[in-house]
Amino acid sequence: MAYGENRIIRVIKGRRPRVVVIGGGTGLPVILNALKDQNAEITAIVTVSDDGGSSGSIRNFINVVPPGDIRNVLVSLSDLSKEGKDIFQYRFDSSDSFFSGHAIGNLIIAALNEMHGNIFEAVQILSKMMHVDGHVFPASNEPLTLNAEFVDGTTQAGETEITALDKQIKRVWVTDTDSDDEPKAVLPVLAAIMQADAVVLGPGSLFTSILPNLMISNLGQAVRETKAEVIYICNIMTQQGETDHFSDADHVRVINEHLGGHYINTALVNGAKIDMSEFHPEDYDAYLEPVRNDFAGLREQECRVITDDFIDQRHGLVFHDGKKVGKEIINLAFEAMSRRRMDED
Repeated sequence: MAYGENRIIRVIKGRRPRVVVIGGGTGLPVILNALKDQNAEITAIVTVSDDGGSSGSIRNFINVVPPGDIRNVLVSLSDLSKEGKDIFQYRFDSSDSFFSGHAIGNLIIAALNEMHGNIFEAVQILSKMMHVDGHVFPASNEPLTLNAEFVDGTTQAGETEITALDKQIKRVWVTDTDSDDEPKAVLPVLAAIMQADAVVLGPGSLFTSILPNLMISNLGQAVRETKAEVIYICNIMTQQGETDHFSDADHVRVINEHLGGHYINTALVNGAKIDMSEFHPEDYDAYLEPVRNDFAGLREQECRVITDDFIDQRHGLVFHDGKKVGKEIINLAFEAMSRRRMDED
């Protein structure tokens, strides 16, 4: 069921719909896999401000953009055999003081970055080696540090430290980890956004996976200026230390506030009830409750809303249903292609 204007779906021949997905975290590969099955021309723009886990440890030893999200995105778009993907994803479980807990793919990305001098070129080379169907672009060529101001006026730097405080976040921004230079995205990132039919934000942690990308000044400006349909995939569950008690409208509002206007064109929100009897909170480190619907609040954000049963709940875990979400994105991309062609005629 869709709230808002009727959608007209046209099949447009000549090229695949161009879809740019911006974000990070575990939700991103689910959407990328679905879009790959829909035969979209995909560009994934991946967060580079993570400082936890294997990525954070490697970042402490080697001056490199955190590789974890990049690794998962490469695998999701790769046409390698299952065995090849499993090797790339393998995480050491030995007691070795350095290798324990590290994924092989993270080490390969760090090595290529060192060999070629920048993470963007390293990822493009690895994309060819892994037969990636699409493009994988780090949001920045340099490691970035996430900064937050809380509602109480205090500030904190570092993703792990920000979420550990479990305080309500007012706003976030990013800084270059190693210099005073203003963080910038490289030209291929900007070109992909400007040429896209659909730009997708999420799903993923609002303040630590989505907004860090948009706070890179020229990347955020490209999202504001693109003629693509800007789509937000709202999270299914709230996240402790980030979005406690948030509604779907709260998520959209925060993104629009950081962008400085009403730039979300369409929000995809779950309208199905989650079976909490099958939900096991101990399986999650940071999830609290289902994100509640606030359609009046969404109307205030001036975005079209598409609501459906977007959940895939299995064995007490809750995910987005990639197939359903992917189909909605492709439909919206085709609409944007139609509008662009009519504008050009």
